[in-house]
Amino acid sequence: MRRDSRKLEKREKNKSLIYIGGSILAIGILVFAIAFVLYDSNMEKQSKIDTTKIADLIQNNTETASTQMGKSVEESKNQIEDIPIIPESKNKTQTSTNSSKNTVTTNKSTKQAQTKKEEVKKEETEVKKEEIKFIQPVEGEIIKEFAKDNLVYSQTLQEWTTHTAIDYKAEKTTIVKAAADGKVKSIKNDPRYGLSIIIEHQEGYESLYANLLTSEFVQIGEEVKSGQSIGTVGNTATFEIADEPHLHFEIIKDGVAIDPRSVQ
Repeated sequence: MRRDSRKLEKREKNKSLIYIGGSILAIGILVFAIAFVLYDSNMEKQSKIDTTKIADLIQNNTETASTQMGKSVEESKNQIEDIPIIPESKNKTQTSTNSSKNTVTTNKSTKQAQTKKEEVKKEETEVKKEEIKFIQPVEGEIIKEFAKDNLVYSQTLQEWTTHTAIDYKAEKTTIVKAAADGKVKSIKNDPRYGLSIIIEHQEGYESLYANLLTSEFVQIGEEVKSGQSIGTVGNTATFEIADEPHLHFEIIKDGVAIDPRSVQ
């Protein structure tokens, strides 16, 4: 009886232990479950907080970047506005002024060049004029003067008439020389002047040698030098046939007879 009672007590004790252990286990599971739920809730809340913080941070950064960008844009705008803008009309005026200045400068340079060219040409002309000096074509005294505006008496014509030359007394066959450098224009027998030679010179001058005996020293187109022999004195001029043997010498400038002594 006593043994059965012990066994029964033992069983009851084991049951109590099992019950207590089960209760403790159940409580532990419950506590674990509650702790898990609380942890999960806390994690979710923390996650929401972190998400909110991240969102706030992103928004703040965005606003900051936007503000900085806006500031940069505003500063750039202000810098652009600070740059002085030259009106188009002013640019055109400036361009026109520069163009006018360039034109004036060009015109001035052209005018100066033209003036200089004219001065050089004038100097060359003066040199040429100075270079043209006519010598006496034959040795001898003057027996009849140049008389374009006055009248002289002609023994041949037996009347008073003009005389557009100088007559130099010289014996027949006396050598006649070119009065200046030039080119032989013509050699001909003139009805009035007899055998004649005409030489062209610079600046529109011509010299005429008439009443010649011969002209064998030159030919038409030949270039001659001052003092070069061109012919000999004769007595072939019909309108002066009554005069002594002489050279009839004329100087023509641009088609007009002038006094030979004015260019000697």
